Formats: sequence, C-alpha cells, structure tokens
Amino acid sequence: MTASVDPDLERARAGDDEAFARLVAPLRRELHAHCYRMLGSVHDADDALQDALLRAWRAIDRFEVRPDRPGALRSWLHTVATRTSLDTAGRRGRRALPMDLGPSSEVVGDDPPRTEIAWLGPYPDDPDATVQERETVELAFVAALQHLAGNQRAALLLTTVLGFSAAEVAEMMATTTASVNSAVQRARATLAAKVTGPSQQRTLRALSDAQLRATVARYTAALEAGDAEALVGLLTADVTWAMPPNAVWFRGLPAVGAFLHAGPLVTPWRHVPARANGQLAVGCYTWDEDAQVWRGMVLDVLTLATDGRIAEVTAFIGAEHVARAGLPATLPADTPLTAPG
Repeated sequence: MTASVDPDLERARAGDDEAFARLVAPLRRELHAHCYRMLGSVHDADDALQDALLRAWRAIDRFEVRPDRPGALRSWLHTVATRTSLDTAGRRGRRALPMDLGPSSEVVGDDPPRTEIAWLGPYPDDPDATVQERETVELAFVAALQHLAGNQRAALLLTTVLGFSAAEVAEMMATTTASVNSAVQRARATLAAKVTGPSQQRTLRALSDAQLRATVARYTAALEAGDAEALVGLLTADVTWAMPPNAVWFRGLPAVGAFLHAGPLVTPWRHVPARANGQLAVGCYTWDEDAQVWRGMVLDVLTLATDGRIAEVTAFIGAEHVARAGLPATLPADTPLTAPG
C-alpha cells in the first residue's frame, strides 16, 4: 500500500500559501536556530530564514514528494536554509566577539563603538529548548563556529546538531560523503581548541536554582549599589569583561576592577533577570532624565565557572538586545534596587 501524502503538502504544491505556512510551522524554531548558529546574529538569522522560506515557497512545486521518507521536507528546508545562510555569510563575513580581534586591555579609556565590525549577537532563550539545543547556542560554541569555513560549519551543524547522516548532508550540500566527513573532522578539531571546559548547561545543572538566583541578585545588587568588593567577590580571578560593539575587553580582576570603577560602578542602574544563549543574563537599565524612566540599554550574558562564580561577562550594548530577550523597553522611575541574594 502506498503511503499517503500530507494534504497540506499537496495544497502547498498547488499554490496554497496557508498550507505552506502550516507545513513549515513545526520546523520554524529549529530552522531559525540553525540560521543563528550559521550566522551568529539574530538579525541575520531573521533575514536568512525569511529569504529561505521565500525560496522554498517558490520552489515547493518542484519538491520531490517521498511518502517513504517522512523527513524529506525537513531535510529539504534545512538544505534551503543552509544554502541561504552560506550566501549571507559570504556577503557579510564571520561575526566576532572582542576577544577575536586582539589582546585584552590593561588601560581604561575611551573606546568608541566599532560599527564597521560584524559583531556576534546574543540569542533569545527558548523555554522549550532541549539541553542539547541550549548547548549549541551557547556563546562559546557559536563564537567558535564563526572560525570555521562555511562548508565545515554547515557540515558540523547538520550532522552533529541536527542529526542528519553524512550521506544525507552530502546530498544536501551537493558533495561527497567523504568530503562531509573530512569537513566535520576538521571542524571538530577547531572547536576542541576553542571550546574548553564543560558547557554552561552542565555547569548550570550542577548548581541549584536558588544558587543561580542568588548569583544574579548579588551581581545586580552590587552594580546598583556601586559595591566593588561585593562584585569582585562574585568573579573568578581570570574573569573577562567584553562590551560589543566596543572592541576593548578586559581580563583578570585588576583590569576588570579598574574598568568597573571607571564606569559601571558609578553609573545608576536597575536590572531585570533574563536568559540568553541558554545562559544566565541580565537586562541593564540606565536612567533617562528626559523621559523620567529607566531605559534598557545593555544585555549582560553571564558565563559561570564550575564553582558558581562569574567567569565571563559579555555586555551586549544596544536596546535591541534587551527587547529581543523579552524584557520591557523601560522600567518606571520608582523601580526599587535589587535586594542582595
């Protein structure tokens, strides 16, 4: 007996755009995350997914219906999304964090935003994501992916993250299985050199929810109170602090402490806990005198060490990052200070 074809697929092939939307809806989140891993930017992922789905819609009548392969549509859509992402990456180049551009700074000074650089950006947290999905959008992983050649990045993600076989990926990328296996092997070697230590998911699972809440509360309370001693006590000795789109970054308590005294600890703040890239995050709000509100301007993504202290702070400057994290654009004037955890 011949298996039946999904009625929505038949309708989409006949030109029904609503049927096409229903077909892709269950895969949209997975496709978007794939585009983000490929491109390192939510904005680019938005554009790439929109372009990919438009390409797929225009070509759906040529999609080979395979009732014996229920995953054929998923494979085909990921093929289109991967090729679209590679096109985008080829035009724009890889995205970077400040650490990718040069050594850390020992001197605090003016550091104007470097708008000519394509910066890696944070990814909104998905409460329905699996542990593996969260691991593969962590900042360290996505930043390391940007150092791979496009074909290596695609081959690694399609096999290791999305679970396609090397033979399937070879068909998707119009190459050979041997070439896919070689690309994956080279990609894994590069990642092994750049991503060391346990994932944030493993670290966070080893700590209790109460510990995590207390860490965030103590971090925000120390910033709001300008309490250098309390903040430094939360940081590892080799902590790093970066603030894209500023290229300067700091490593170690002396350098980070000097930076904090020169800026964050003397600035009025209010904070809202968040999540991004499967990690702890904090929306940071500065006082807007004209509007008489606290305005979200920075999203701090925190990377914890295994002992629960903060090993990295990546402070993404820009109101758009706060909004994408699902946080309000502003807080009322009477927003209270954070109580220490």
